[in-house]
Amino acid sequence: MSLFGLERLESASSFRGTSEVSQAGYRGNVDERQFELCVQAAVDSLPDELRSRMSNVAIVIDDDAPSGSRLLGLYQGIPLTRRSSWYAGALPDRITIYRRPLERLYGDDETRLRAEIRRVVLHEIAHHFGISDERLVELDRY
Repeated sequence: MSLFGLERLESASSFRGTSEVSQAGYRGNVDERQFELCVQAAVDSLPDELRSRMSNVAIVIDDDAPSGSRLLGLYQGIPLTRRSSWYAGALPDRITIYRRPLERLYGDDETRLRAEIRRVVLHEIAHHFGISDERLVELDRY
């Protein structure tokens, strides 16, 4: 898996999460390919210096968050700030973006949907760089 190889998943196992959403009101009116392009655009919006420092991470899109959760996105892995020489041979970190929850909340407003996809993608990438939710709040970037 590579950073830019967006992969469709049919389901995801349950993991801890960050961004949250209500499960009610799904509108499902967003083209899946356009959604993928929005995720790619968010990654591409990173400065080259930051994007080039991302290492061993895959970004995937799943339809729904794990049952009972209210997630918009999820980072799983070992942040760059916690890696050391023992890290060699590790499976890629994974950033999962949950399509339907984002569409439920923002699908009626394409501009807002694109902005929220970008916000969630960048939020999860921040975790890859070792930035906690608490620090994101301090930076007014949560």
